[in-house]
Amino acid sequence: MWYDLLYIFYTVALHKRRVFSFVSVYKIMALSSLFRSSPQSQQASGSDGILSMPSARAILLASVGCMLVLSLLMVASASIPFALSRGMTELYFFRNQLLYMGIGLIAAAFPYYLVSLRTLYKTETQFLLLAITGGLLVLTLFGTPINGSKRWLNLGFLNFQVAELAKLVMIVFVSDFVVRRSFEVRNGWDGFLRIFLVVGMITLLLLLQPDFGSLVVIVGTVFAIFYIAGAPYKQFLALGGLVAGLAVLAVTLVQYRLVRVMSFLDPFDDVQDTDYQLARSLIAFGRGQFTGVGYGESVQKLSHLPEAHTDFLLAITGEELGFVGVAVVLLLEALIIGSAMRISYNALKRRQMRMSYTAFGIGVVFIAQTIINAAMNMGAIPTKGLTMPFFSYGGSSMLISLVMVALLLKIYKESPEIEKSQCRYY
Repeated sequence: MWYDLLYIFYTVALHKRRVFSFVSVYKIMALSSLFRSSPQSQQASGSDGILSMPSARAILLASVGCMLVLSLLMVASASIPFALSRGMTELYFFRNQLLYMGIGLIAAAFPYYLVSLRTLYKTETQFLLLAITGGLLVLTLFGTPINGSKRWLNLGFLNFQVAELAKLVMIVFVSDFVVRRSFEVRNGWDGFLRIFLVVGMITLLLLLQPDFGSLVVIVGTVFAIFYIAGAPYKQFLALGGLVAGLAVLAVTLVQYRLVRVMSFLDPFDDVQDTDYQLARSLIAFGRGQFTGVGYGESVQKLSHLPEAHTDFLLAITGEELGFVGVAVVLLLEALIIGSAMRISYNALKRRQMRMSYTAFGIGVVFIAQTIINAAMNMGAIPTKGLTMPFFSYGGSSMLISLVMVALLLKIYKESPEIEKSQCRYY
């Protein structure tokens, strides 16, 4: 144990450059230094350098599986009163969520079995995916508004939210870009300005929907990938200030966003109007306390907390299952994120930079959406329309999240099989 602690401090102290500090952080996040095994033990266990710890693949699959089961249980409980009030069957939303999971698993099989990573990272593939995503975002602007927003394409069996696809496409595109244009990214402004044009196009289309939450996640993920790729600090300071300024304008110039901010500052000053949803969410957490009031016994889902099975499903979980239930959900999300980071780190060790950045970007998206959704439910930030990955009700989010998992599993599977001479293509 003492050797392991000394190894951590030695690694962090030794590497001064940011790109190597990032490697050190990965080592800590993956817990490899705390569970370091001897070469003989590693060979016997067949693990990736971690003693008595399941593989990233096993943890990822088990955590996602548990999240899907928990999602079905909580969606069934939270949605029954809402469904009955609209003349639907009791398990309408439960069956829809199960259908979305099935569609997501089928969609996930496509990149896992049929798409080559080498093909995925080709420049022409990147621009094709960007063109398709941009075209679909434009089409949403001509769709039927839902709750005042035009974010969805009606596919018959599913209202598809294109912003979810944009998250995945931007991860893959930026992961390839920072490797292909590594010199421009690390030296000067050319790399940042090039990617800024692409992000700017996506930003404009998302603001027209509007979908401010997805925009925050995409921009944050792009910044994170650029940071670990070695972009200069001054670029982040300048563009961070620009983004902050634009965010302030976006909030102050649009009435409903300003109302949400004011509601966040004092969630109980107008509980019958602007503060209604947030106040009910906090009341749900308060009623649940440590162990909850019992599964199916929520009061807030009885038409008090609007559409509780969607973005505020965590609040109902807190009421029915208490702190214990919320902790389990967040722990499972943390295990999924940790698995993504372990896969990224293993690819990084093999110098498969595109694959490493892709897995890292997926992990960042999961981190951002988990934190934002949980904080929103608990009144720590203003309310936003962002789902909890693998948990909240929603077809688009579930589908793309499962496709992301499939991409992680493909990276995990193929990374050890790639020859060293071919790593520069991955």
